[in-house]
Amino acid sequence: MSTPVLLVVAHGSRDPRHAATVQALVRRAGLLRPGLRVETAFLDFNLPSVTGVLDRLAAQGVREVVALPLLLTRAFHAKADIPAVLRQAPSSLTVRQAAVLGPSPLLLAAVERRLYEAGLTPADKSTTGVVLASAGSTDPEAIAVIAETARELRRTGWCSVRPAFASASLPRTEDAVRALRAEPGVRRVAVSPYVIAPGRLPDRIAKGAAGADVLADVLGPSPELARLLLERYEAAAQTVRPLSARALVKDAAPAAVTTGASNPAYSRYISA
Repeated sequence: MSTPVLLVVAHGSRDPRHAATVQALVRRAGLLRPGLRVETAFLDFNLPSVTGVLDRLAAQGVREVVALPLLLTRAFHAKADIPAVLRQAPSSLTVRQAAVLGPSPLLLAAVERRLYEAGLTPADKSTTGVVLASAGSTDPEAIAVIAETARELRRTGWCSVRPAFASASLPRTEDAVRALRAEPGVRRVAVSPYVIAPGRLPDRIAKGAAGADVLADVLGPSPELARLLLERYEAAAQTVRPLSARALVKDAAPAAVTTGASNPAYSRYISA
């Protein structure tokens, strides 16, 4: 049996920095797994499109694909947009949708890496408050994951950690910065963008961080994210192969859930 192709599915952006960062991350992941074929596709704004890549892979004789959402939480894109576009795959392809990246200890490690690169040290943790600033979502599950991630980051030794959101949810970055300033024991405030690539919302986070002492970079092509891509790929690739000739494996946390005869709830995704 051939090794499934890894297809990394990113959202896309009009900002050219977004696609460049995604491609750099995907290249880094590929270097960690020589021999694994890795492709990149975008839901919007950038090319290649998801359907375009799936059609090309099918035409080249590929039979199995693991589609990995380049997302930190399970919100609308992971639950609706990506499954909808994967259902358009050619009938010759078996497509498994891997779990989203978060939550994961590797993401916390990537956040700390960026904070240290911005000038902080482990010795600063006990007197530094951190704003974990994400893009934001209207999905309660996604908001809960961000809040829990902030709590987990706090448990690593930072004086205080507060979540913030660039859109859809509150508080905003600047509000979280002010709140941390008022907390006892906080001598400096750092903002850590909990986003993968630059773009409009990360720029909004940076603007809101004007009152902070430290602004870290986006997670980007960090070694931790590259490893995490492969972890999610492996978990999905090792799921039981569906009995049908074509199946979409729906995303779940923390690992992909196989569709097919073993899971009747997803039988609508299967065609002979």
